[in-house]
Amino acid sequence: MRPHRRHHRTTPRMTRLLGSLLLVAAACAVTTGAAPARGTAATPLHQVIPAPASVDPGGAPYRITPGTRIRVDDSRGARRVGDYLADVLRPSTGYRLPVTSHGQGGIRLRLAGGPYGEEGYRLDSGRAGVTITARETAGLFHGVQTLRQLLPAAVEKDSVQPGPWLVAGGTVTDSPRYEWRAAMLDVSRHFFSVDEVKRYIDRVALYKYNKLHLHLSDDQGWRIAIDSWPRLATYGGSTEVGGGPGGFYTKADYKEIVRYAASRHLEVVPEIDMPGHTNAALASYAELNCDGVAPPLYTGIEVGFSSLCVDKEVTYDFVDDVVRELAALTPGRYFHIGGDEAHSTPHDDYVKFMDRVQPIVAEHGKTVIGWHQLAGANPAEGALVQYWGLDRTSDAEKARVAEAARNGTGLILSPADRTYLDMKYTKDTPLGLSWAGYVEVQRSYDWDPGAYLPGAPASAVRGVEAPMWTETLENPDQLDFMAFPRLPGVAELGWSPASTHDWDTYKVRLAAQAPRWEARGIDYYRSPQVPWRD
Repeated sequence: MRPHRRHHRTTPRMTRLLGSLLLVAAACAVTTGAAPARGTAATPLHQVIPAPASVDPGGAPYRITPGTRIRVDDSRGARRVGDYLADVLRPSTGYRLPVTSHGQGGIRLRLAGGPYGEEGYRLDSGRAGVTITARETAGLFHGVQTLRQLLPAAVEKDSVQPGPWLVAGGTVTDSPRYEWRAAMLDVSRHFFSVDEVKRYIDRVALYKYNKLHLHLSDDQGWRIAIDSWPRLATYGGSTEVGGGPGGFYTKADYKEIVRYAASRHLEVVPEIDMPGHTNAALASYAELNCDGVAPPLYTGIEVGFSSLCVDKEVTYDFVDDVVRELAALTPGRYFHIGGDEAHSTPHDDYVKFMDRVQPIVAEHGKTVIGWHQLAGANPAEGALVQYWGLDRTSDAEKARVAEAARNGTGLILSPADRTYLDMKYTKDTPLGLSWAGYVEVQRSYDWDPGAYLPGAPASAVRGVEAPMWTETLENPDQLDFMAFPRLPGVAELGWSPASTHDWDTYKVRLAAQAPRWEARGIDYYRSPQVPWRD
C-alpha cells in the first residue's frame, strides 16, 4: 500500500517569495553582494540539520545573483564539489554560475590546512561572498549541504524560481561527533534498481551521512552477480517478498552504485548475511545444504529458518569466492557478514563458522562488521559489531555486547526501536512493521548514542546507523515516507555534539525542513509531534 500523496496549498512563506518577484527582477542588474530586498529574510544559521558544532551569526547576508561565480582551488576534488553545487543551484536560480579558479567574491570552495578533520568545514558568509574552507574534499561537500539549507527551500526545485537567494551572514564551524553515520538499504526483500538506489543516496547525502550499507542477500533474494557461483543471482535473485520478479546487480551495476555513492562522499558497505538468512543461496546450490537438497525459493517474511552447512568445506569455498569477488569491487574498508537471527545454527556451530569466516574477510583486505550476535562468538581484532537490540532486549545479551566493547570491539548503534526506519510510526501507519514497537519521531531522536548501552564505554561507540528494511516497501516513494522525518534525526545524533541534542528545539528545526522536502517531491509523515507550518 502506498501512502497517499498530499496536495499542499501555497504557504505564507511562498506568498512572500512570489510577492518579491518584481524586486528580484530588478536585482538581476545589481552586482554581487547587493543589499537584500525589503521584506525578505535569510534562513538563520542555527536552523541547519544536523546542528552545527558552532554558529556565530552576524553581518549582512550574501545574495546569489546572475553575476555569481563558484570559485574553486586548482584541485580535482574542489572542482568536483563546485560542479555538484552548480548542478544543484542552476535549475532553481536560472543563473549560469560558472565554476572557475579565477575572480573575486561569489561562492568560494577552498581546501586548506586547519582543525577541520577529514569531514569538517568552516562556512563564512557576508556581503562580499560565501567561503567554505575544509581540509578534505568531504568537508567541502558537507559544507555545501549546509549552504543548501541556508538558501530558501525553493532552491531544491528543478525549475526556475523567483528567489531572492540570500545566505545569512556569519560563520559556521563544524565537524562530526562520530565517524560512522550510515544509512542501510535492504535490496533483498524487495529489489531496487540502480537509479532508485541513487535517488536514496541523494536523500541521505543531504544530511551528511557518510556510509551506505547495502543488504545484498537474504532468504528472499540474492542481489549481486558472483561469477564463480552464477546461479546465486540468476536463480536466487529471481524473486522477492510477495513473489515479484526480483532482480540483481551486475558487477557493472554495483560499480556504478559505488561510484555514485563516492561522488556524494558515501562509502559503500556491502553485506552478505550468513550463516542464517541464506535461503536464496541454499536454493541456488544444493551442495550448500547439509542434506544436499536445495529448498524452494522463499517469498515470505519469517526469519531464522535457514543456515549454511557449517561442517562442509564447500561452505567456506563459497564464502571465500563471494567475499573475494565482492571485496574486489568495493574500495571501502568494510565487509558486513551479517550473523543475526541464525536460529537454525547451534551456538557451537555459529562460533566455529565465525572463526572460519572472519579471517577470510581479512585475507581479502577488509574489516569485519557483524550484527551484535557476533559478540557472542569471538570478534576479530578491529571488528565492529552493530547493535540492533531493543530496550526490552535481555540484560544478558546487552552485557555480552558491552563486554566485547570493553575488550576493544567497536560499536555501531542502530537500536531497532529507535533507528529502524521501517518500523511503523503509529498503529495507523499504512506501511512498515511493528515487531520492535511503534517508533514516532521523538522516540527516534531522543536518545544519546554515547550513553545508550549499559556497561559499554563511550569510547567504543563508532557511530549510528539508520536501517531501512523492505519487507513492506516496494518503491522509492514508500522509502521516502518511512525515512522522512526520522532520517534527519538519526543523522543529527551521529554528527552533532551531544550538547545540541534537545527535542524541543530540534522539532522546530525539523518542521522548517518540510518545504525543502516538498520542493524535492519527497512525501513524508506529518507527525503530530512536529509543529509543521500550515
